[in-house]
Amino acid sequence: MLVETVRRFVEEELYPHEDLVEATDEIPDDLARRIRAKAIELGLYAANMPGEVGGGGLDALGLALLERELGRANYALQMLVARPSNILQGCSDEQRERYLLPTVRGERHDCLAMTEPGAGSDVRSMKTRAVRQGDDYVINGQKHFISHADRADFIILFAVTGTEETRRGPRNQISGFLVDKGTPGLTVRRGPNAVSHRGYHNCELFFDDCKLPASQLLGREGRGFDLMNEWLGATRLTVAATSIGRARRVMEATLEWAGQRRQFGQTISQFQGVSFPLADLMVELEAAELLTLRAAWLLDQGRASDADFAMAKLAASEMLGKLTDRAVQTFGGMGLMDSLPIARWWKDARVERIWDGTSEIQRLIIARQLLRPHEAKTR
Repeated sequence: MLVETVRRFVEEELYPHEDLVEATDEIPDDLARRIRAKAIELGLYAANMPGEVGGGGLDALGLALLERELGRANYALQMLVARPSNILQGCSDEQRERYLLPTVRGERHDCLAMTEPGAGSDVRSMKTRAVRQGDDYVINGQKHFISHADRADFIILFAVTGTEETRRGPRNQISGFLVDKGTPGLTVRRGPNAVSHRGYHNCELFFDDCKLPASQLLGREGRGFDLMNEWLGATRLTVAATSIGRARRVMEATLEWAGQRRQFGQTISQFQGVSFPLADLMVELEAAELLTLRAAWLLDQGRASDADFAMAKLAASEMLGKLTDRAVQTFGGMGLMDSLPIARWWKDARVERIWDGTSEIQRLIIARQLLRPHEAKTR
């Protein structure tokens, strides 16, 4: 029932507006409001949040299925069906009333700010710093590639608040903060135009002596990584699931084209050079989906590891890249024309191997889990 409801919503409420968003790189405000209202009416909004705070209360497997179906649509449009950052569950009582609950109700919108020009996969190398001064924190620094910060009402910010000594030397201590848009000292501006995911903008944030009350510290000072590990660990499942959904749509369109396009007196589906690569990719798609649903199921059982999420994200994003490239090849010259969505899917697929941890980072996570037990035996 969940899958049928979400797929019908995607086909009826999102697909019709994809060409507009692709052409203009914008979603009109009135359209955004209508889509959000429909999602709330159907009970799809904030589906990742617990029922006790007004969310949909889906378990990880249900959420993966929802993400898979939403992933079929333009990213900017499907993100209007908000899944607020789970990290907001770490809010204190006062913060819950100001940030968590209004966000679940669709009255406020959040964005997450970790990445910096010099700190991507290596989050601890961030330079943005928050210094305690009496009852306030003063923040200075810069963030970039912050998704939809232009539409957010507040920012979940991570910044350095100190250092600690470890066996490998000094290490930054990271803390989380809740920063309202419009706070003096904060500037938000659009980042460089991206070729992928039109309408879903990346932004740059600049903090210049931006003063925050200490009450806007999220969690305990210096324990930002604890917050990330508790609430953000499974975000790679989102990338995996949405990649699966988009891959299903791409595969359906490619198979239909191959079955109708005629060359040399027969459909191109009759040529093994066309059909065999698609057969191989269907195997990869099914395998990636099973890895993704398995990781979600393990998460519900309390048994998932970082490597389970990494394997799902790696398999799904790499498969999507290969499939969209094969789709362009199958469609031939028409695959690069704006009159069809093939080139859009091809462009959009590329970033999935980069954000939420590059493919190289996923391989590192998997390799570490595989090899650490064996390395310990030799010491």
